[in-house]
Amino acid sequence: MKRLEKLNNGVKYMLLASFIFAIMGAFAKLASEYMSSLEVVFFRNIFGVAFIGYALYKTPMIQSGGRPYLLFFRGLMGFLALLTYFYNIAHIPLGDAVTYSKTAPIFTAVFASLFLHEKLSFKSWLAVFVGFIGIVLIAKPTGIGFSKYDLLGIFSGIGAALAYTSIRELKNYYDTRMIVLSFTLVGTLGPILLFVFSHYFYIEELDFMLGKFVMPSGIVWFYVISLGVLGTLSQYYMTKAYGETKAGIVGAVSYSNIVFAIVVGLFLGDGFPSLMTTCGIVLIVAAGIMVAKAK
Repeated sequence: MKRLEKLNNGVKYMLLASFIFAIMGAFAKLASEYMSSLEVVFFRNIFGVAFIGYALYKTPMIQSGGRPYLLFFRGLMGFLALLTYFYNIAHIPLGDAVTYSKTAPIFTAVFASLFLHEKLSFKSWLAVFVGFIGIVLIAKPTGIGFSKYDLLGIFSGIGAALAYTSIRELKNYYDTRMIVLSFTLVGTLGPILLFVFSHYFYIEELDFMLGKFVMPSGIVWFYVISLGVLGTLSQYYMTKAYGETKAGIVGAVSYSNIVFAIVVGLFLGDGFPSLMTTCGIVLIVAAGIMVAKAK
């Protein structure tokens, strides 16, 4: 207990955020047994819209604006990344799904170099290489290449990375709440449009982004409400963590999310990660920490 009290506040907040995020993933997995991943995303985001809308009502925004297309891009990439992430949660072990999503900082370093002209050190490029090897070890591609879940998992990291990269530019023009609102709003309206599309068309290859709306009932309401509340709480404590401690330290601690997800996944019936998968997870965590420390 004394050791816990001595921890930096930012570290405490990030550990709490990571634990809550893993529990949120568990509720997403449980909810996916009764509804499509598209609907899970809808409920995850509609709670975010409500919370942020209330915050904006209490304290109006002060911002210059001027980058609406980039704001929409941030929302769209965040929505697609979350959609593929929740789809994978429903079909593969929770720890694997979370690990794929945690490749985002590695891809963010690459995109920041390409689009924001940020110079990457040798250590950062080495981290990208190490992270890629980790992805290959987890995916274990066969002779025909990566599986559908592997590709969607990798995209969940790439999509989140594109969203994070755009935030670095958007924060110069918009209130932080508006940037978050762009994500939750697109993540709420996007599913509604796809529900309508799914009513008339169905493409099996795109089942991860299609689905019919099924009104929750009984215990399912508990799952989706918990999902929305925990998702918002996780974001809240994550934001507090970055406000308390250096980004490099907080970013490194955020990888505890993978450990929490593996443990929670075991309670949900997931098996223990194989030796190759474990090695891949270790490499991705190491790469993410290297990128975080390089900032």
